[in-house]
Order: sequence, then C-alpha cells, then structure tokens
Amino acid sequence: ALISQKMVKPKAGSDPNIFIWGALEARLQEVDTLVLGALNENGWPARPGEDPFLSRSMKASLQLEPPERRIGQAAHDFVMGLGAKSVVLSRATRSDSAPAIASRWLQRLTALIGEEQANTIRARGNVYLEWANALDRGPDIPLAVRPVPAPALELRPTRFSITEIRTLRHDPYAIHAKHILKLQPLDPLIRDPDERERGNLFHDILAAFIGREPKLDDPVAAAALLGAIARDEFAKSELPPDVEALWWPRFDELIPSIIGIETERRAGVDRSLVETSARAIAIAATGVTLSGRADRIDVMAGGGVEIIDYKTGDTPKVAKARSLADPQLALEAALAARGAFAGLEPAPVGDLLYYRLKPKGEVKLESILDRSSGVSAEALGEEAWRQLQRLVEHFSRPESTYVSHLVPSFGGRNDYDHLARVLEWSAVIDGEAEASE
Repeated sequence: ALISQKMVKPKAGSDPNIFIWGALEARLQEVDTLVLGALNENGWPARPGEDPFLSRSMKASLQLEPPERRIGQAAHDFVMGLGAKSVVLSRATRSDSAPAIASRWLQRLTALIGEEQANTIRARGNVYLEWANALDRGPDIPLAVRPVPAPALELRPTRFSITEIRTLRHDPYAIHAKHILKLQPLDPLIRDPDERERGNLFHDILAAFIGREPKLDDPVAAAALLGAIARDEFAKSELPPDVEALWWPRFDELIPSIIGIETERRAGVDRSLVETSARAIAIAATGVTLSGRADRIDVMAGGGVEIIDYKTGDTPKVAKARSLADPQLALEAALAARGAFAGLEPAPVGDLLYYRLKPKGEVKLESILDRSSGVSAEALGEEAWRQLQRLVEHFSRPESTYVSHLVPSFGGRNDYDHLARVLEWSAVIDGEAEASE
C-alpha cells in the first residue's frame, strides 16, 4: 500500500488530504509526501504466484509473460515513488509471530549508500516511531468491572412471566435493566426480519390452524386449509419480498409433516387450547407472582394434559429443559397443576413436548422427560417450582445483587449487554483465568 499526503493549500487549522493508493493509482499522482509501505520480502515485491491452469513452459510456448515480470513492474513503481518530494520507506519488523525480512530493494539501497548513511536516514524516522510508541505509554485506563447492582427491595420486580425466569437465573442484570431501570431496546431504523419473527409467524399459523379444529380424516383438505391459513398470515406480516421468498418455501415443505403428526395425535386428543394464558399465581409467601402463556395444551382423551412448545430451531436443547436450566415447560406444568390456565381445571400433566419445525420439511415431537429415570412431568414441574421459590427468596434479600451474566455458559447475548459492558469486563476475567492457568 502507498500512503500519500497531498497538500492542497489547506486552511489554517485544517488537516492535509491523505490518500491510500495501490501501485497503479500512485503512478498517476503527484504528491508532497509519499509513504512506501509494506517493504518486506513477499510483501513488496510479492511472491510470484503459480498459474493453476498454465505452467511456465506452456506460458513460454504461448509467448505469455512469466510470473517474475510482476516483480520488475513492482520495482519500477518503487523507483518512481522515490521521485516524490518527501519519501518515507516503511516496513514491519515482524510478520505474525516471526521476524520479517526487509525487501530486496531496501537491502540493495542500504548496501549502496553504506551503513553510516543508512543509520542517518533511520535516525530521521525515529521521531515517527517515538510518536507511535508514545501511544502505548499513555496512562492506563481501568476497564469496566462486572456490574452487581443491589437496588432497594421496594424497587425490585414482583411479577414475572415464565419466559423471564431463565433470564433471572442466568443474567439477573438484564432483569434489573428491564424492570428496575425501565429500559427498553429500540429497534434499528432499517432491519430485516430475524429468526424470532419467523418463529412468531410459524407459531401464529399453527395456532390458527389448530384453533380451527381441522378435519384430519381428509389429509388433502387439511393440507389445503393449512396452506390457506399460512398464506393469510404471510400476507398480514407484510414481509420484504426477498425474505418471503426464503421463508415461504420452508413452511410449505413442512405442511405434509405437520398434517401427518396432527393426524397421529388426533386419536388421543380430546381438545386443544392454543395460546392460552395463565393467571398470576403467588410464589409461596414471597409476594412475587408468576404468569405466562402456553403455545398449546392438549387435553387428552384418557385424562390429563400434554403441554407443547413450538420451536423453529434446535434450541433450547432437551438436556437443558430436563435439568431445569431452561425451566419454561416445567413451570408451565406447575401452573397447569395449580389451575392457572384459562379454560382448564387443575389436571395432571402427562408429557412436556417440543414441537420442532426444522428445515427440509422435518417436524419432530420431542419429549423433555427422561423416561429411564422415572421422573414424571408433574414431579419435574414441582421441582422447578421449588427452585423458583428459592430463586425469588434470594432476590428478596437486600444484599442480593443482579449480577451480569451470572451463568454465562447457558445464555447468549441480549439487549442489555452493551449497558453492562460485557465485552469489556469479560475480557478481563478471561485474561485473569488464562494467567492463573
């Protein structure tokens, strides 16, 4: 790269014009100061590349120029660059982790002018090196520390939705920013619909389809109904044409698999509740309540219910739901056992299922229960409720803090990470961990 400084009668206090050119552009320009950079061997001149299609002998027979001709052209550009009014010859002493070799042109110049004159030239460049080194000698600015706010008890939230419990466990600071600081992220002015909106769209389609109680004894008619509902929901969403061109074929491929799974389930299902809300239920005597909404609850013909959560990706993993690292389904089971869901009496929960809408038309029903352990959905729900009670009691103490990324291995990035300066303090923690090792 050639960096030039071209003076165009600058006004008092203004900066000169600075350009970064390649060799071709620099041949056509005249400047006051020219920096000839990257003067390392295999940098400038670059190593001749081999042609994967024509060997040297084939090129010679066709009277094509050899690869080394580019070195001659680069040498011409170097010599022409030395004709500027003021020239700075620059190179890196190291490349990655290895010492770099000076360009053959610098070596020949040094041999020609002698070591004494070469040292004189280097001394004139030391002032620029000193400026660069001064940047590293500036005062150390301490990095941000992990935020651990401990707000007054009367400011702490007393109402949670089911989906917020995972965040409260893994990243309490996000709850602090949302409920105590009352901060809401702003959408960018221009953005494309993302995976979350695709998931919501697919959820809406399935909710509308199941809510219509389709006749599944005629698979062709059921598929036509699902396709028509999907078209209506896509039209309502007003997606950009390029996004719809990707999302519609993906859902269209799912239709046969959805009809197949629903047909298999219909025999054992008495009725289905879609997008049903749960009223706020008190968590012991903590003064905190939990509410939420279930994607779908199937009331089984043989008694009891099965709770279904629609997913358009591979997360969360079943292992996390089973270990209650992601307790959403288990807490829905606990709410169902307490009669919290509208239109549903307290009922035993038979299963907790992920209804995964995967690429290439694959639909999979995945239970989070570990049948080999003998742990039932009701038992898992009650354990999740006990853990929730302990968690809420912890945050009811004045000394408890809302730590940022308390369990970072379980959570990804969220809307409040920039406020918590996660990238800054986590780099310090990671560096200390590496030093201790």
